[in-house]
Amino acid sequence: MSTDKLIPSSPSDETYAVDEDQGEVFTVDEPVALFAEWLTLAKKSETNDANAMALATADANGLPDVRMVLLKDIDARGLTFYTNTMSAKGRQLTENPQAAICFHWKSIRRQVRFRGAIAPVSAAEADAYFKTRARGARIGAWASDQSRPLESRFALEKKVAAKAAQFGVKEVPRPDHWSGYRLIPSEIEFWVNRPFRLHDRLKFTRENEKTAWTTEKLYP
Repeated sequence: MSTDKLIPSSPSDETYAVDEDQGEVFTVDEPVALFAEWLTLAKKSETNDANAMALATADANGLPDVRMVLLKDIDARGLTFYTNTMSAKGRQLTENPQAAICFHWKSIRRQVRFRGAIAPVSAAEADAYFKTRARGARIGAWASDQSRPLESRFALEKKVAAKAAQFGVKEVPRPDHWSGYRLIPSEIEFWVNRPFRLHDRLKFTRENEKTAWTTEKLYP
């Protein structure tokens, strides 16, 4: 087995020191509003999907799992995403209804992390969002047994074709096994790159969604 390094060495402090300092970035006292401000900024410079987030869940035994999903809504209640509820993440969220989310935007060198409880969205919310999806994606939600073994790509394409024929020109309704989840944050941490790796970290915490946020700075 080769002993060559697969990951290049980190840049020297001399190189790192010339990184531009972004100045004051914690410009809003309320964390959801601050996140919205950062997300708007990221959308201007990220190559793809500024709303992409790493979603970490754990099964009933506590074994963690993580994957990228897309944020579809955020408001005072929390962060909303959608999936097949019988997928690995859906089953894990049923067994252990809490999660963590991380956004990392390389283009602006910032990161935001969320932790909290998970609650399902209402059927009306799921229906409303499902109707906004492209028709092909709605048919795919019926055809895909997400996270379960797939015999071949052809088998998936056959199921998609069968569902497309079944619905014809009719409206494609939301399957019962497809819905959304909302992470209700109890912790939100903002991170911004600073020279010499002396990064800024600002953490918001609260006991529950009815209590006020408290803040504290963290060492890098």
